[in-house]
Amino acid sequence: MNFLTVIAVAVCILAPSAYCESSAVEWCYHNPLCSDSTWPTIAALYCNGTRQSPINIVSASATEDGNLTEFTFEGYNSKSALDIIENTGDTVKVTLNTGVKISGGGLSESYDSLQFHLHWGNGTADPGSEHTVDGKRFPMELHIVNSKSTYGRNTTLAVKDSEGLAALGFLIEELTGVDDQPASWKTLTSYLSNISIAGKNITIQGDISLDDLLSGVNRTNYYRYLGSLTTPLCNEAVVWTVFKEPIKVSKNLIDLFSSSVYIKNSTSLMVHVYRNTQPSQPVSTQPRASSSTKSGYSLALMTFALIMARY
Repeated sequence: MNFLTVIAVAVCILAPSAYCESSAVEWCYHNPLCSDSTWPTIAALYCNGTRQSPINIVSASATEDGNLTEFTFEGYNSKSALDIIENTGDTVKVTLNTGVKISGGGLSESYDSLQFHLHWGNGTADPGSEHTVDGKRFPMELHIVNSKSTYGRNTTLAVKDSEGLAALGFLIEELTGVDDQPASWKTLTSYLSNISIAGKNITIQGDISLDDLLSGVNRTNYYRYLGSLTTPLCNEAVVWTVFKEPIKVSKNLIDLFSSSVYIKNSTSLMVHVYRNTQPSQPVSTQPRASSSTKSGYSLALMTFALIMARY
């Protein structure tokens, strides 16, 4: 039986420099005895709560919220922000150096960016994003985990706050027609061969930034809801942001994740590492342009065209 034994507070895996509780819970993605269908029982404190993640986002049901402004990303352009890439046994995680932060975006204060990790299915043929949009599951999903700067990267304090953590979710879809693109993802996946066995890690050589990995994504349009960690203990302490525009990565690079790394204490490849969607939560997004605004804009253009036609 291939249990993935982790520290009780899931964020101990999902965030570096975490101060963690001493109890432990055994959970996994693969074995029916510890897969996500059992989490509400084996980690009942939060995993059977009422604010669980991930969810299916119904775009037409998202309410408008004018407070959802643009984010400010500090240190996301730094080539030295990415520190260690690690096979944790149930994901690939990259820890981030200090000085990387986010603010704005309707958040109550600035948040320190601690790490990012990924979820996937089994290559592009078997998608494995955690969030779905209008029922569509994407091949992969990247999560950047952030904690309130007030807590000084102490995630034990952060998980006790209903908005102590902020997670940025980026859906990943296949880039068609171009091989081995983008270059930043080719660089990132080049490290996978060094961390094929669970527990292995290697220092990233300062050759890519977070901006490089997020290149081409419009980070001004997103969905927002209040949810939880997506692994036990499923603490309901996360402000979720799921960006509307996906990262585009070529098929061969996406496939590397499900063919290069192995789960803990096993010769099995790491596949289907995502939690199934949970009951829906209220979702908000930026205000849509009103019809009157669009009409006024069109009228102005027509008026300008008529004036110019006289000359």
